Amino acid sequence: MHQEAVTITRRLTRQQSRELTREQLLQSAAELFAEHGVGGTSVEQIVERAGYTRGAFYGNFEGKHELVLALLEQRTQRELEEVQELSRDAGSFDNLMEHMRSWYRRRDETLRSWLALRTELWLYGLRDPELLPVLADRERRSRASLAQALEQGFAARSVAPPAPVEFLALVLHSLGDGLSIQRVLSPEDSGIDAVADAVELLMRSWSALARNPAPAGEASRPSPGRPTTEGRTPSTEKPEKNP
Repeated sequence: MHQEAVTITRRLTRQQSRELTREQLLQSAAELFAEHGVGGTSVEQIVERAGYTRGAFYGNFEGKHELVLALLEQRTQRELEEVQELSRDAGSFDNLMEHMRSWYRRRDETLRSWLALRTELWLYGLRDPELLPVLADRERRSRASLAQALEQGFAARSVAPPAPVEFLALVLHSLGDGLSIQRVLSPEDSGIDAVADAVELLMRSWSALARNPAPAGEASRPSPGRPTTEGRTPSTEKPEKNP
């Protein structure tokens, strides 16, 4: 019995050691990809920065492509957990916004490298048709988590969303990406709370719209993000009047 316990302990130690090696290799790769790009980073550079050998690398990954996939999955899972944590203990809309501001302020400390790595992984996926569905799934999962947070935000304000939450999540997700780019390029024109301010403004506007719906004539129009019977999003152009 004692020998069996010793064997289990050794197995756990080896497993923990391997997980630590894998984590450090991923961290090394993330830093180098942000600095030099995926194409400009070699396996030798990754293992050198992490303090391991090529054998340790290939003991965890078949190659750099597999490492990129693992890094994408790791970043996606971490961000999903962070978004879920924002709304888990919020309690109210104001508390949710406070948590969101704190989250974006922490991210702002490493925003340049975060955005550089995010962009590099996008570019790598766009150049590889086989990886494109993986990127699409990553974005879809992020939007789904954001949509869940939006539902909780509307519920906290006792209103129904004025449009499908999936569409509103797409708007906020895209807005966050765009404002992050502007924050890095022109920090003097984009404050540290720009994303949180934009989210709060939209949430208050959408909540007001939900409490004061459009007149009956406009209410008959399909909601944004919801295709028409012909499968197209309705045009916002006004019809021409008959002469």
